[in-house]
Amino acid sequence: MPELASPSAPGPGAAPRVAVIGGGQLARMMAEPAAAMGVPLRLLAEADGVSAAQVVPDQLVGDYRDLDVLREVTGGCAVVTFDHEHVPTEHLRSLAADGVAVRPGPEALVHAQDKAVMRERLAALDVPCPRNAVVTDVDEVAAFGFPCVLKTTRGGYDGKGVWFVRSAEDCAEPFAVARDTGVRLLAEELVDFRRELSALVARSPSGQAAAYPVVWSTQRDGICHEVVAPAPDLDPDLAAHAQQVALRIAGALDVTGVLAVELFETTDGRILVNELAMRPHNTGHWTQDGAVTSQFENHLRAVLDLPLGSPAPRARWTVMVNILGGPDRPDGTPVGRLYDGYPHALARDARLRVHLYGKELRPGRKVGHVNAYGDDLEDCLERARHAAAWFRGDLGDESE
Repeated sequence: MPELASPSAPGPGAAPRVAVIGGGQLARMMAEPAAAMGVPLRLLAEADGVSAAQVVPDQLVGDYRDLDVLREVTGGCAVVTFDHEHVPTEHLRSLAADGVAVRPGPEALVHAQDKAVMRERLAALDVPCPRNAVVTDVDEVAAFGFPCVLKTTRGGYDGKGVWFVRSAEDCAEPFAVARDTGVRLLAEELVDFRRELSALVARSPSGQAAAYPVVWSTQRDGICHEVVAPAPDLDPDLAAHAQQVALRIAGALDVTGVLAVELFETTDGRILVNELAMRPHNTGHWTQDGAVTSQFENHLRAVLDLPLGSPAPRARWTVMVNILGGPDRPDGTPVGRLYDGYPHALARDARLRVHLYGKELRPGRKVGHVNAYGDDLEDCLERARHAAAWFRGDLGDESE
């Protein structure tokens, strides 16, 4: 295990050091505003050379499930925050007892870690959610009613740990996974929704909060594919209601940092809370180029209890499209261009913004995203979709 870098002694006016647990692209994208603000980061990476480890020199490679490793990486840091939500809750309580400012705190973060805990708390707050129940066997699922959605209460992400079940036979796999992993299963109604929305807010320990415009997100195979900011044709009253719901949840759960509230807009004009994420979120990547203050900068400002920046959009529309690795070719090589995609994409669109994560191509793996902004939504959609398709390798070299 490599030793931590030895930072120089802080001088007068030096910024506090922030520990970030997890070396994925979210931590990588925190590094850019941290550098601009003069805020030093210390990273706990899961392996050498992962996405954030390529840009954060002060780092330790270790297991986030090991309390001793967490204590080592947070030593000398004023604050610890997260690239993911999988750190054991009891370890976070131990760090807080050691005097480390854990942001978001364990009592807040558990609502993003455990879907059953989240559903119970949101019900107590009278927040609109899909009908749901913890189920322990197939008979309880049948009593809940087919068709429905089964979710593992912990550990799921990007469509993993989620099953659409229409019969008792469909329940075999989710219950096998639950037994193998020791987690519970949550049954939720199959919501008749028009589209998926996301309300992103940032909140500081002093209670200041900032709400970004509500966005429309589309999913493919359980992975966020595309985001349009703001959500087109969204009733202004419903948009304001979605922001108010997100702010209310952030306050009631005492969230520090960014909170993403994923929502269903139902066909009868309501919103229902689907998921919570207490960290920068894929549906907020548009803010890097489309908002006055990005979600990554506001997350850092929030965990340091600095005044939050404006969440206002810079342009009428911003479209974010993810770049995913395509299926392997017959010879086993992955489909996609990454850096080799720049000449065409940048020459075609001088206003395009490309963000690559330093990851190797693998089928279905998120390796980057593109942002396009402007006054014409159809133009932004075409530009962002074309660029992402080019980087994915979906377009031939003859494409203009």
